[in-house]
Amino acid sequence: MASVDPSRSFMRDVKRVIIKVGTAVVSRQDGRLALGRVGSLCEQVKELNSLGFEVIMVTSGAVGVGRQRLRYRKLVNSSFADLQKPQMELDGKACAAVGQSGLMALYDMLFNQLDVSSSQLLVTDSDFENSKFREQLTATVESLLDLKVIPIFNENDAISTRKAPYEDSSGIFWDNDSLAGLLALELKADLLILLSDVDGLYSGPPSEPSSKIIHTYIKEKHHHEITFGDKSRVGRGGMTAKVKAAVLASNSGTPVVITSGFENQSIVKVLHGEKIGTLFHKDAGSWESSKDVSAREMAVAARDCSRRLQNLSSEERKKILLDVADALEANEDLIRSENEADVAAAQEAGYEKPLVARLTIKPGKIASLAKSIRTLANMEDPINQILKKTEVADDLVLEKTSCPLGVLLIVFESRPDALVQIASLAIRSGNGLLLKGGKEAIRSNTILHKVITDAIPRNVGDKLIGLVTTRDEIADLLKLDDVIDLVIPRGSNKLVSQIKASTKIPVLGHADGICHVYIDKSADMDMAKRIVMDAKIDYPAACNAMETLLVHKDLMKSPGVDDLLVALKTEGVSIYAGPVAHKALGFPKAGSFHHEYSSLACTVEFVDDVQSAIDHIHRYGSAHTDCIVTTDNTVAATFLRQVDSAAVFHNASTRFSDGARFGLGAEVGISTGRIHARGPVGVEGLLTTRWIMRGNGQVVNGDKDVALLQQTMVTRKFLQVTPWIIYPQHKHISCT
Repeated sequence: MASVDPSRSFMRDVKRVIIKVGTAVVSRQDGRLALGRVGSLCEQVKELNSLGFEVIMVTSGAVGVGRQRLRYRKLVNSSFADLQKPQMELDGKACAAVGQSGLMALYDMLFNQLDVSSSQLLVTDSDFENSKFREQLTATVESLLDLKVIPIFNENDAISTRKAPYEDSSGIFWDNDSLAGLLALELKADLLILLSDVDGLYSGPPSEPSSKIIHTYIKEKHHHEITFGDKSRVGRGGMTAKVKAAVLASNSGTPVVITSGFENQSIVKVLHGEKIGTLFHKDAGSWESSKDVSAREMAVAARDCSRRLQNLSSEERKKILLDVADALEANEDLIRSENEADVAAAQEAGYEKPLVARLTIKPGKIASLAKSIRTLANMEDPINQILKKTEVADDLVLEKTSCPLGVLLIVFESRPDALVQIASLAIRSGNGLLLKGGKEAIRSNTILHKVITDAIPRNVGDKLIGLVTTRDEIADLLKLDDVIDLVIPRGSNKLVSQIKASTKIPVLGHADGICHVYIDKSADMDMAKRIVMDAKIDYPAACNAMETLLVHKDLMKSPGVDDLLVALKTEGVSIYAGPVAHKALGFPKAGSFHHEYSSLACTVEFVDDVQSAIDHIHRYGSAHTDCIVTTDNTVAATFLRQVDSAAVFHNASTRFSDGARFGLGAEVGISTGRIHARGPVGVEGLLTTRWIMRGNGQVVNGDKDVALLQQTMVTRKFLQVTPWIIYPQHKHISCT
């Protein structure tokens, strides 16, 4: 999530920044220069330069480049007999001398392509013993920065006085990391960025699953906790050297961020204040405890509570839900009062009407939510159901059973009623839950969360359902793929897309709700009018509201269509048109067919036939819910069979696409994906399976001792990822 972290708000005042590029960043595994990566870094420096930042670079890589070149030259000039002899290690100083020119030639070429000038400054540690040198160095750099030239520093290893420049840590600086730290102080930099081949400082070697990134380094807390892995695969530094340089620089007043030079736009993201890499700051010890700890603690607590919930009997879990329903009704006045305060604040802040509509808890909504929860409570217990039972061999029985996913993270916007539905589904399915609602619903969400968690017994724990109150915590939670099992975003396309791009945790949901109603030439127009009016007007802000009306071309001049369009206009619906409808009806052109209005507006277009309607839906739809209105069952069958959406209806409003209306009790969201669950996601969509085997001492022993029977004893359908088809004329809903 591209949000500014509060601990990095000082970035807005940064003007002079030093960027240290490690050898592992500028070179590939084979020692050659990583041209694409270096080019990307130069483009970021160019962007910062044009924005008025004063950028100074410190680069490693000369020794590695020189070694690769000299090895190749030695190979070319060697006889076959020479190659049979033991090969001596190349002199590091010679490698540095050869590699420096090649490295700088690359920087010069790339910056010239970007219309930026660069300069080379080679220094040794002994230079800094001379005060006049230091004064002249500062003056030269100031002059270059005034001319918008990028100074590029490197330690002059070729003439370094240290006997072993890869091991000797004596002197004023001892590698390019410590050189960067020294320059940050000498040149009064506002920020030092150390680019590495990992995302930042970890609690242990990054390759170990238990290692976690440390976003803010606090010496008192982390100094004795960190276990360093191997040093850099190239160069002489590694994370140990970077941390040492970062601590020295930050203690002297220059903040430092260690981050990955492999990540796209990492430098720009750091300067935007995004929470990437590891921050070193002299005041970090006085800040609040790192939020990644509290986020992890919240997730772990939810998991522990969920395991206690699973240990309860079915009747005990049912009673919790019934208690929640009673508590909601008992606190309705308080809930409505807090919600009215949210609505008033949203209106005063100028929020759009669709958002205010989603935010509002209307009269009767609490009673409706309580009814849904009681329906859910009285449904068959979904946990520990035997889905398949197989006799693998004599007295060896294998069961496939249903079980909770674990911990769910739900991020939703505006709708406080979603909190109630999601919480009740989590309790019924035995899952732990973390909830993050929109800031516009903070009062409503807080009171609803309190009412619900107060109804959870102590032997389970009120941390079963955690309420995330700040946006910053979301970025931390999205990194907890070892604790959180599923993320379900409910909200705008932007929200869903951001979350999908920000986490390794599986994401279930939909980005758009572009629902279509197609009126076929054989449609009963009175029925079509009822369906279209309901699909658009009943709740325009809902994701299952109609956004596009497709009409068979033979109905273009029909009185029924004219009457329908007049009725829509009378109800305040703004009508936009596709190319054909614009020419025929004169409505304003729609900007795009792939558009979710979420308000009293829709697009109208005429199509040639049912196949054209299907093609239009596949091209511009979002695979959410689509409907056909027709009396021709053959045409209806074609539509139902071919439209590849999560829910496909015949002669029924798209507004039926809802967990409660499908008899699921409630829904956690609607999934347009094809993995795990599709359409309205109820309890079953929050479950997975596990295998339980009961035997009597059987062993495999190369399959010699057991005669495999593999006879199925019980089979039960569960978790089928299939589209929902609705046939209202037959008065039932089925999943095929």
